[in-house]
Amino acid sequence: MSGELRQLTSVRGIAAWLVVLFHIRTSIAGLPDLGMAILAHGYLAVDFFFLLSGFVIWMSYAPRIRERGFAAVPEFLRRRVARIWPLHVFMLGFGVALALAMLATGRETAHFPFAELPLHVVLLQNWGLTDTLAWNDPAWSISCELGAYLVFPFLALAIDWRRVPALAILAAITALLTLLHAVFALRGATSLGQEITQLGLIRCVIEFTCGTAIAALWLRWREQWRVPAILSAALAVSLAAGTILGLLPETFAVPAAFAAALLALALTRGSLLESRAIHYLGEISYATYLGHYLLWFAFKLAFIEDDHAVPLPLIAFYLALVLASSAALYHGIERPAQRWINALRPPSHRREELA
Repeated sequence: MSGELRQLTSVRGIAAWLVVLFHIRTSIAGLPDLGMAILAHGYLAVDFFFLLSGFVIWMSYAPRIRERGFAAVPEFLRRRVARIWPLHVFMLGFGVALALAMLATGRETAHFPFAELPLHVVLLQNWGLTDTLAWNDPAWSISCELGAYLVFPFLALAIDWRRVPALAILAAITALLTLLHAVFALRGATSLGQEITQLGLIRCVIEFTCGTAIAALWLRWREQWRVPAILSAALAVSLAAGTILGLLPETFAVPAAFAAALLALALTRGSLLESRAIHYLGEISYATYLGHYLLWFAFKLAFIEDDHAVPLPLIAFYLALVLASSAALYHGIERPAQRWINALRPPSHRREELA
């Protein structure tokens, strides 16, 4: 991708923190009903991740895959594995240590089924092979991302969105999101957070594909950006309002709103989202996303007796630990491991930047 869109990195950080707050919301003492209602929808941040992932990966890899064909696929997959797998395995190791400590002290370890651990190691746990989330729950979306990565080379070779008329791209995005809604409706699901182990993979692949199409619209409109940005933002707000008021189904309107918001954010220039502090939260957002859940699990074991009434000072302490651990994981595990794996590339490719 030629030049980072800093605002998108920053929004990724905000989305990761919404997921953190979603997971601890029922334990925050004194949280008002409105706050609870807002945080209860934090799981939807994952849908923005899927769209953004498709956007960034299409910009970064589609040209070289179209140029080199399937010869480019091994390098693409190596770089994506380098990006997502090392930190995932590190956190699984933390989960194993936590489970063994619980077993040694006579605690229940139902959330850590050792029989399923091999599926988690190879990131296949959310391909319809398990019935419930286990081990490090947020990693379900990383499992689905792996599926999207395997599909992506075929998509990049089959469709060059740059050659498709803008109206046709918009129609394709609408059709894909309608298909997503239909799949959920056929399963009787009215929320994107339902049946994650069975519907998460298709949810990811469809939204990821929409993200690739949005990238093509951004390329087309980035020079004359003001009107498309305003229209996209207005559409995002309208769809979100329709969902909040119960006029539109979440399974269609929320991904559509995020798609419009992604385009508006990508087109917008000079916002506060480009500031250094918020941007850094985005840089360490993968560590925040993968690290916070098991940290919360361990934190509760160590400090909390009543899971439903955690005092605000303890909540603040936990959030500070999440921030500190995210920085430590990013600088100490995620990036060094990514650099090491990418250094295994053929010499002709070693000058490429880390994605």
